[in-house]
Amino acid sequence: MSSNRQDAWSQDEDVILAEVVLRHIREGGTQLKAFEEVGRKLSRTSAACGFRWNSFVRKQYKSGIELAKKQRKQSKKHSSFVKKLPKEDNPEVLPGNVEMEQRVDPTFSMGSIIQYLQKAEVAVRNEELTKVENGKLKERISQLSKELERCEARLTEYKSKYELLEDDHKALLTIFEKARRMAVLQDNDEKVKFQMDKNGNLQRVIK
Repeated sequence: MSSNRQDAWSQDEDVILAEVVLRHIREGGTQLKAFEEVGRKLSRTSAACGFRWNSFVRKQYKSGIELAKKQRKQSKKHSSFVKKLPKEDNPEVLPGNVEMEQRVDPTFSMGSIIQYLQKAEVAVRNEELTKVENGKLKERISQLSKELERCEARLTEYKSKYELLEDDHKALLTIFEKARRMAVLQDNDEKVKFQMDKNGNLQRVIK
């Protein structure tokens, strides 16, 4: 097969590219070495692999990249810690302890475990605080809902009173208009007086 393929990338090839690059990140390797390895596997140039990673695949694996970097950092911390131990306290460097060395996982060092437990404790405390805050917010929402109901009831009452006052005002204006018209129709020399009957109608009284 030619090592200069120009065809489109498949989803499986993207996965292979991502797996190899993430492995190199975890192990402290360079991306250039990763691109060369992928190029050999997929019969593509390392430059093509690098372009595909930077232009498309890397965006799909942001969380994976962060995790690989954390694992690389933890691995470096573990290696530094092991080197500082006295030889008799370091099971990885004891002669004949090959099986123990093979079973040691650098990503699960004592420091990383303590750090994980500390983070878990903080997460639990934050969750408890969140529950308390949620309870307070729910209580506040309940109080505001009741206050809103009271305000809506008062608003309805005020609207009713306003409508009654508006009706009375219109009726009074009608009475005034009738009185004005009746006065205009009378002779200037004739004295006219009006009085209101029990039904609220104007009656003309001539003196």
